[in-house]
Amino acid sequence: MEYAAIYHQPFSSYAYPYDGRTLHIKIRTKKGDADEVRLIWGDPYEYAKDGRWLKAEQQMKKIAATEAHDYWFIEVVPPHRRLQYAFALRGAGQEDVFYGSSGTCPYNEKTLAAIHHYFKFPFVHEVDAFQAPEWVKSTIWYQIFPERFANGREDLSPENALPWGSKDPGVHDFFGGDLQGIIDKLDYLEDLGVSGIYLTPIFSAPSNHKYDTLDYYSIDPHFGDPELFRTLVDELHRRGMRIMLDAVFNHIGSASPQWQDVVKNGERSRYKDWFHIHSFPVEEGRYDTFAFTPDMPKLNTANPDVQSYLLDIALYWIREFDIDGWRLDVANEVDHAFWKTFRKAVSAEKPDVYILGEIWHSAEPWLRGDEFHAVMNYPFTEPMIAYFADRAILPSEMAHRINAHLMNGMQQVNEAMFNLLDSHDTGRILTRCRHDEKKVRSLLAFMFAQTGSPCIYYGTEIGLDGGHDPLCRKCMVWEEDKQNKEMLAFMKRLIALRKRENALFTYGRLEWNVLDDQRNFISFSRVDGDKKLIFFFHQGSEVRRISLQDDVEAHQKIYDAWTEKPLHHTDVIDIHPGEFFILGAV
Repeated sequence: MEYAAIYHQPFSSYAYPYDGRTLHIKIRTKKGDADEVRLIWGDPYEYAKDGRWLKAEQQMKKIAATEAHDYWFIEVVPPHRRLQYAFALRGAGQEDVFYGSSGTCPYNEKTLAAIHHYFKFPFVHEVDAFQAPEWVKSTIWYQIFPERFANGREDLSPENALPWGSKDPGVHDFFGGDLQGIIDKLDYLEDLGVSGIYLTPIFSAPSNHKYDTLDYYSIDPHFGDPELFRTLVDELHRRGMRIMLDAVFNHIGSASPQWQDVVKNGERSRYKDWFHIHSFPVEEGRYDTFAFTPDMPKLNTANPDVQSYLLDIALYWIREFDIDGWRLDVANEVDHAFWKTFRKAVSAEKPDVYILGEIWHSAEPWLRGDEFHAVMNYPFTEPMIAYFADRAILPSEMAHRINAHLMNGMQQVNEAMFNLLDSHDTGRILTRCRHDEKKVRSLLAFMFAQTGSPCIYYGTEIGLDGGHDPLCRKCMVWEEDKQNKEMLAFMKRLIALRKRENALFTYGRLEWNVLDDQRNFISFSRVDGDKKLIFFFHQGSEVRRISLQDDVEAHQKIYDAWTEKPLHHTDVIDIHPGEFFILGAV
């Protein structure tokens, strides 16, 4: 057994409280190295009359594998909420190995009795458990770029607004989308089945994207006014839908009053410490910015005045308009201390507010329970896109990358993550799939079957395409004869399936059944007790025939989960290239 590959870290995603009573414990081993792993555990203060520490051993379950590692898991409910634990590992034909806080040791009575060899979890506090708003786990999001969704009031449009959808958008084009347009389309969104709306910034700013904020307290006049926004929020809540706003606390627009005061007054400006200025006068290259964008000077969030200013903004939109979430742009470039303060402030104001960070890489430091509830889960969905859309990786590699990402997170973190295939910052999924609608449908179905809260980028449901920014920000197509009705019907059915089986997708186990690299065929299950959904995705070139009795128990009732029609165990299903099939079993 390769000892160097064995890994466990207490007080991390390898050992954490799932709630106020339950602990989740994981350990990693070299792939194929261990045939059995047992948890050795007990209360650190519980001893027999003869002085022996009272312990138990329980089998752990192998729950995931990557190209290099196996992951083992167990859920423990210690009677007194205290835990002292270690591991016993056994390879093929090998003796047991003890693994604890001192590393690997021989498995014998002397080692088992040596308390200093054990990991400790001193007490399971509910307050220490990562907690996300429960409503997020059943939310299907719909991202809207307000300037391009719908023009509800021509009188709000900028003077230079172009006719709706008259051309592919340029970087600086305006088409007149506004809040009234969103209100007018709420029946459409409700009929689609989405339950949460994520708006890119709506605050006053000169650009069409509004990430160069001038005034965080005001709605951009080309979008509407506070009363129009209040109407939107009230209408959404009346329909049982949520709304999340987008804020940029990493930087501000160069036309903002604060930055203009620095430009005018230099070192005498009361706002000079609001920014990261290297020298005066403030010319390009003498101050920190977002990327290398001079009209987006970076805010100094360690400054108490900046903190007060930004926290007041965050609370204002919750107090005054009852928004349900904040999506935080460039969140990884803001200091952790500020985000911890932000989390306390907004959660105190609205305990079930959702805090979502824009982070494109592994984000574990932000997801420990005192900063964000989730991040935009690009690292999770990228291997799905790389397989289905790009054909850049094999089925096994996709599964291994998905497993690695899930294992890096606590279960309740994964349950609340924000899963997406495209956004205002990426090429649209139809374009990335080279307009192959079968690939798009398979990719959407695959993503919707994963743990986390799925998001649709506006227009995906009617076949809107587009490359990278600005082409991914095209005007929504509202003429029904120009919409892809088959895709729209598909999305409605997919959303309905997700809602119907949400508990299984959120809490059920992910089990990979078949990863056929040669024939590009994948099968996996979502399992919760006796209930199971089995997914088959065929991206190969020949018809794949599956016998249903091979995948279910004889006593189970089975059905086509897509159509909800009953099936028989003797049925044989042909899956054509590019298609998928979902088998339900109870």
